[in-house]
Amino acid sequence: MAETGTRWVPLESNPDVLNSWSRKVGLVLSQDAFTDVYGLDDELLAMVAQPAKAVVLLFPITEAYEAKRKEEDAATEAGKLPPVDPTVIWVKQTANIQRVWHIGAPSCINERKTPVERAKLLETTPLFADVHASEAQSGQSAVPRNLDTDYHFTCFVHAPSTEPGKPKGVDGHRLVELDGRRVGPIDRGPSEDLLKVRDVAAFVKERFLSQSNSVNLNMIALAPPECSSVV
Repeated sequence: MAETGTRWVPLESNPDVLNSWSRKVGLVLSQDAFTDVYGLDDELLAMVAQPAKAVVLLFPITEAYEAKRKEEDAATEAGKLPPVDPTVIWVKQTANIQRVWHIGAPSCINERKTPVERAKLLETTPLFADVHASEAQSGQSAVPRNLDTDYHFTCFVHAPSTEPGKPKGVDGHRLVELDGRRVGPIDRGPSEDLLKVRDVAAFVKERFLSQSNSVNLNMIALAPPECSSVV
């Protein structure tokens, strides 16, 4: 992103910012919207309306994380990790998009293009750059002078199982991580409920919280706009 990098200021991890950004590029907020996830306990997870379509995690990049990332990337390139369903659209570095229900990837970003081609289209399409620049100024935090950051976004979604004969319903779902810094999407195992204890919450506890008591994390879910229940 050398020639266009100055336009891609880091976004604040804020549902209002993500909702405004997404609305301008086509997300129907009356059907799904970004909302805060206040914690990983059952009571706090129950405050998020179901079904959640995606979970966005902001986390600090640490030496331990980088070592694990490189190990997993090598395993992915060697074909040692489970394949991910081809309907999942992963974009190298710039963005991560999965085609789920009414949330559609823009026509220029489709499964027929490579991840690098999709990234180049996003970098050079004025709509995305202009929306991003506008929303980067709208958060509660001041735009940093130094655009280098030790924090990074990743995203978790559901994907169908690629196992032959596996049902395509809930029992056939896989938890997939979409991270533009990786070499591809990563299968994180079987998934019953995207957000709950055995899935994203369990993975975040195991991979991030178990490493340190002082890790600063922020989670946002893409879910129906009104909570169906509060426990």
